[in-house]
Amino acid sequence: MTDTRRIGLSLGADLCWPAFYEDVVAKLDPTFRIGGNEVRVEVERVTIEPFALRAPVKYDVLLDRLTHWYHTSREWIKKAIIMNGTYVLNNPFTLQSMEKHTSYVAMMRLGMPIPETWMLPPKEYAQTDDLDVTLATYARMFDLGAVGGRVGYPAFLKPYDGGAWVGVSRVDGADELQEAYDGSGTRLMHLQKAVHPFDLFVRALAVGPQVNVIRYDPDAPLHDRYKIDFGFVDAAEQRLLEDMVLTINTFFGWDFNSCESLRREGVFHPIDFANPCPDSQVTSLHYHIPWLVKAKIRWSMFCAVTRRPMHLTPRWGEFFAIADSDMTYQDKMAAYGDIARRRLDADRFAEFCDENLGALDEVAYEYFATDRARQIVHDKVGTMFPEDEVGHFTDHFWGLIQFWRQTEVDRMGGGR
Repeated sequence: MTDTRRIGLSLGADLCWPAFYEDVVAKLDPTFRIGGNEVRVEVERVTIEPFALRAPVKYDVLLDRLTHWYHTSREWIKKAIIMNGTYVLNNPFTLQSMEKHTSYVAMMRLGMPIPETWMLPPKEYAQTDDLDVTLATYARMFDLGAVGGRVGYPAFLKPYDGGAWVGVSRVDGADELQEAYDGSGTRLMHLQKAVHPFDLFVRALAVGPQVNVIRYDPDAPLHDRYKIDFGFVDAAEQRLLEDMVLTINTFFGWDFNSCESLRREGVFHPIDFANPCPDSQVTSLHYHIPWLVKAKIRWSMFCAVTRRPMHLTPRWGEFFAIADSDMTYQDKMAAYGDIARRRLDADRFAEFCDENLGALDEVAYEYFATDRARQIVHDKVGTMFPEDEVGHFTDHFWGLIQFWRQTEVDRMGGGR
């Protein structure tokens, strides 16, 4: 008996990784033997159209990249979870309610060394019928310079829920803080002390229990921020960074996310980690994009084939019990990581991949040398760069992917 499981890709402007994902899955032609049955997996892009709230949903798993921006898709996905039991990467309920502010508070509660952070009332307000009386009754004048002094300089003024560095200002004193705040408009802002100086900036990119720790340079051009570097953290630091991002993800019920951390005097300070729709473009990830594609394939296949259930209620008590214990910070992080891996079925996932997806590395290695893959890179570059630079940057990103292929040969012990 053959059973079909369907993975739906809910997409916006993403161009490159979905095409890579679909092509590799097609070449992999995945068929699994589960409990005596043959299980096949199909992949399809999700369309946007009217829907009945009681209508069935044909997808077992949805890999969602649109919820943040398109509310029709968000509400359809929420209905698919509640009414149809669909597993969704990522959980739209926590995406909607757990912005950067909440993530800071939560990880402070767990004892992570988040820099000193204050929330500021907005500089301006959109006019509503009851605004004037509310502000006149309850809003209090405050000394912004005094708040800045409490936080310390340098600091960053940034939207409490923002992303992609939009609206972020570095301030080195009271005058710069006032100028940045005056220009923030109706945005609700955080003022956060900078981790300065620091000797390492990393982004830990996680998909399910899989984590890739990448050195990151926020001052570089967008196409060069994710660095190609090896051995920049030791084994203990690697494990800590993995524990950190997996703790964040399982605390909020997310399947994929990225966590930015700065190292100062040997301590990693998480500064931006509510990124449950992380950068997935070849024009920024380049060398690292094959890892992401393979990680998404493995985790989505695992969730679809094993019918992994979604846990929709927050299960924070287990984390808080550790947070309130007298364990050291290092032991707490290790304990959080153990919870995270258990919730992500890490051992079962590894066994599933070993038994069913052993060909993925070889298939991806061969695929990322094809004309088809290069054309996708070219098409993506064409949406991001001026016409006279498309050829140069296509060659640049393609060359970095070919370097990834060489490191794959080295990782797998040669033989080609």
